[in-house]
Amino acid sequence: MAATASTASGTPPAAPPSEPAKPWYRQLYFWVLTAIVAGILTGWLRPSLGVALEPVGTTFVSAIKMLITPIVFLTIVAGIGGVDSLRRVGRVGLKSLLYFQAGTLVALAVGLLAVNLFQPGAGVHAHPGDLRLSGDAAQYVKDGEDQSWWHFLTDIVPSSAVGAFAEGNILQVIFFAVLFGVALKAVGPVGAPLVEGVNRLSAVVFKILHYVMLAAPVGAFGAMAYTIGKYGISTLTSLGRLIGLFYGTSLFFVVVVLGGVLALLRINIFRLLRHLREEFLIVLGTSSSESVLPRVMAKLEGLGVRRDIVGLTVPTGYSFNLDGSSLYLSLAAVYIAQATDTPLTLGQQLGLLAVMILTSKGSGGVTGAGFIALAATLSTVGTVPAAGIMLIFGIDKFMSECRALTNLAGNSVATLVVARWERVLDTARVNRVLRTGRPEPSNGPVDGGTSTAGKALAE
Repeated sequence: MAATASTASGTPPAAPPSEPAKPWYRQLYFWVLTAIVAGILTGWLRPSLGVALEPVGTTFVSAIKMLITPIVFLTIVAGIGGVDSLRRVGRVGLKSLLYFQAGTLVALAVGLLAVNLFQPGAGVHAHPGDLRLSGDAAQYVKDGEDQSWWHFLTDIVPSSAVGAFAEGNILQVIFFAVLFGVALKAVGPVGAPLVEGVNRLSAVVFKILHYVMLAAPVGAFGAMAYTIGKYGISTLTSLGRLIGLFYGTSLFFVVVVLGGVLALLRINIFRLLRHLREEFLIVLGTSSSESVLPRVMAKLEGLGVRRDIVGLTVPTGYSFNLDGSSLYLSLAAVYIAQATDTPLTLGQQLGLLAVMILTSKGSGGVTGAGFIALAATLSTVGTVPAAGIMLIFGIDKFMSECRALTNLAGNSVATLVVARWERVLDTARVNRVLRTGRPEPSNGPVDGGTSTAGKALAE
């Protein structure tokens, strides 16, 4: 049962006055889309220029990542500081992890089903002995072999609080932020001024993010030009069956699986995707879902999701709810087995799935993370030759874009599900915002609405 926000008189708050929408040519999504097309043309027609533009894309992503850890920390602390019970925080965290685990399992199963049904690797007949690891691929395999299946558990605790921020380790920042927020809440009135200070500081950091996002079209142009210039459009056709299957399976997962979940909440998946269109285009251009993490958090708050739920669910989902990465792992592992004529029984595939449930965790937001997780899976199981990743190394950049897009959709849906599970999701309000595209003002720190930080970003 969804909770309905109300004023003191018990009457639902009136929608904000209608503001004239920006012309389409002034919308961020239009300029990002234009930049992506220009980047593709530049990389295709002038490959050397496209490769030279790599610093343009990486600099933009670095500017975003500079702000991610402070935003995650401030949002979580403010969210915990605004709740009336620490028990609620623990309940939200537990429900998020349970949903994440279920989502990962479904994504892995969908990937296994698709790759067995269409068998894109059949007929390749690559001999494992002829495959030689080199360059970045060799380093990824080495990193994967060095990772234990339980590494994400031991890596949660940072060696120092400052180090977690400096290294940009979101999982460790979440751990420290939760401890800080709980302690801040536990000290009572003494911590109230700090909570207010955190809210004010959040507004400043989000305003900085607003300035950085003005360069999103430039960053998307540089990143896309580099990708096409470096790897070439011909790379897309050489393994077209696998690429097409991955994109098709991801689309099926988002529309049918995630769409079905939202349908139970009486929310239209296509309206949600349209609401996040700018974020999806930025992810498409930069191949990084991290580049839009703060914007997604602000937009979900604008839908009416409570701040503590957004603050805990979205950042944690970037490490534990990687639907796109899970699809990729199951597809890629079995594809390599098919391409190298390595027979896999049903039991061996289920064993792969069990290992991938663990290796898929904690791999978000790191360059080559999907490849490292794949190498860790193959090295742990041992039935599929790890050197087989060379077969798909050339197209991994194109696959990473789809992984990031699916991860973004999965985490957005997860946040709405957890809010409904907590019985604090006003479905009517969500649908109203999705129709109008205008976030509704908050009625208090627990309500969600549009936070001060969200307003700073939206201006």
